[in-house]
Amino acid sequence: MKIVAIVQARMGSTRLPNKVMKPIGGTPMIELLLTRLARSTELDQIIIATSTDPRNQALAEHVQSLGYPCERGSENDVLDRFIQAGRAHGADVVVRITGDCPLVDAALVDACIREFRESDVDYFSNVSPATYPDGLDIEIVRMTALVRAAQESDSAFDHEHVTPYVRNSGHFSTAARQHGNDLSHLRWTVDEPADFDVISNVFAHFAPDVHFGWTQVLALQSSHPQLFAANHHIIRNEGASMSNGQKLWKRAKQIIPGGNMLLSKRAEMFLPEQWPAYFSKAKGCKVWDLDGREYTDMSIMGVGTNALGYGHPEVDDAVRKTIDAGNMSTFNCPEEVYLAEKLIELHPWADMVRLARSGGEANAIAIRIARAAAGREKVAICGYHGWHDWYLSANLGAEKGLDGHLLPGLEPNGVPRSLAGTVFPFNYNNFAELEALVKQHDIGVIKMEVVRNMGPEDNFLHKVRKLATDNKIVLIFDECTSGFRETFGGLHKKYGVEPDMAMFGKALGNGYGITATIGRREIMEAAQSTFISSTFWTERIGPTAALKTLEVMERIQSWNTITETGLQIRQRWQTLADKHDLGITHWGLPALTGFSFTSAQGLAYKTLITQEMLGKGYLAANSVYVCTEHTQEVVDSYFDALEPIFQTIRECEDGRDVMELLKGPVCHAGFKRLN
Repeated sequence: MKIVAIVQARMGSTRLPNKVMKPIGGTPMIELLLTRLARSTELDQIIIATSTDPRNQALAEHVQSLGYPCERGSENDVLDRFIQAGRAHGADVVVRITGDCPLVDAALVDACIREFRESDVDYFSNVSPATYPDGLDIEIVRMTALVRAAQESDSAFDHEHVTPYVRNSGHFSTAARQHGNDLSHLRWTVDEPADFDVISNVFAHFAPDVHFGWTQVLALQSSHPQLFAANHHIIRNEGASMSNGQKLWKRAKQIIPGGNMLLSKRAEMFLPEQWPAYFSKAKGCKVWDLDGREYTDMSIMGVGTNALGYGHPEVDDAVRKTIDAGNMSTFNCPEEVYLAEKLIELHPWADMVRLARSGGEANAIAIRIARAAAGREKVAICGYHGWHDWYLSANLGAEKGLDGHLLPGLEPNGVPRSLAGTVFPFNYNNFAELEALVKQHDIGVIKMEVVRNMGPEDNFLHKVRKLATDNKIVLIFDECTSGFRETFGGLHKKYGVEPDMAMFGKALGNGYGITATIGRREIMEAAQSTFISSTFWTERIGPTAALKTLEVMERIQSWNTITETGLQIRQRWQTLADKHDLGITHWGLPALTGFSFTSAQGLAYKTLITQEMLGKGYLAANSVYVCTEHTQEVVDSYFDALEPIFQTIRECEDGRDVMELLKGPVCHAGFKRLN
């Protein structure tokens, strides 16, 4: 009976890349593991099993230089990788060791092998149940059992983690070694940077000896607990239950403030500890996560950027041609002229255009031009959620810190204190409030959205237009979100009110970075008196994508389709709520539709919807940013999946504890609205 230790190792760890080759005291971690394991007297051979990923080349070369065979197989089907490696070396029995356990103890391995022989079982371990420190994991399994497991189970989890089917199916004989005391809370493995620090501390303490036993490490933890403090917060085998997206999100939060570049995409805004967070592919209204799982996006569709769906073939083809022809040059790209002409054609009141790549940039450009044109710096703003894109530090609104006090730098109305006296918020549909601001202050600019969560009342927009005209105030409509949702162009066309300037973004490029600020000539020419310039506002992909997006929109009249679909979704939410006697309120444009539960548990119910719909293959909560790919079939299937969750929410309203149904924390709330 040939007993072979197969050490499972790779360079592509999600949480700690290249960890197996990271040096501890100048020696790669994998080398320390092999050196310690080689003391075993019961093993006939030690081999390394890695994947065919080119990133593992350095690992393979290093272990081979140490005299150990290295077999390379599937990246994701690790069970098959083990079977192929075992067969290549004539193994009858495999001892599974993972490359992230450098404190593996050869004496403990030998003891387990001897007990395996005595028990005459298919599978033997010291992890089922776990009573030894995490990092001393030893699994011993017959090759015949591995082969049978591969044949009988098609579960991706079973194939990725090698032994679950053998352990849990009930089709194999098993036995285990347990410690007299439960030490499973101790963490001696390496999955994250904090783990690596702990293990480095251990080897540094015993240096130059690398053959210390595990009981010596246990004594060290008792006498010097500070050496082991760094990773106390990490849960055992957390990586086995976390998706690759969750692992990467956890890693991102250590190196990127907030974890990513946009608050609206943070995992905690959707489903803390469960949201896949990252995508590998997107097409139509489908998204695939890093584990290859497919979801139908009935959520925010790229934060409203993809009104034509993800990866629209005509838009993408146009972009590919631009890439082939060249995206950047000393010369200007002609597409910026063509796009400017098209936007002016759609808005005859406008004469000139400036392009940028993000909504924040477009807002900043508009404010700067408007102030220069007005010759006055004071701005009256009407935004939503307490933020003003053109000054991103105002994103926090009037939020308070943990001590209950207003966050530093903000006035009670949410305006940065550095702008106090120059920026004056007002509420939508409150004309008297705006009129009072104009009378009390030398307002030069009024900046507002045309519509957000409600429409204009009592001729509000027309009154604002007249007020601006009478007082020589520059009126800016922020259409970064609303543009091309209900009309072919700005939403202001629907209401017959023309601003002095307007900004477009989001849907303009169907997922590619492009925004536009348009305006009257006498206003826009003020740009020449102030420095407004950026290298990457001259790249070619954005205007190319916008031109093709506008062409497709005009041909299929996308704004009508997404509005009609959004109205249908809104009505069907209401029908579900009525059926289960649940109170909801609706908000948003029809194409950016959402609802809220009129319940103190509303946020928990939103989280429950996301959790349960995710399990059914949907990205969903309480809003849908509609795209043309949301066909009737897609909408019908979505509501079929959603209906039983509304029934569960009814049960919670009747006394069932919603918190017992959640598998993690409640999602974070969004910004509170000013209007």
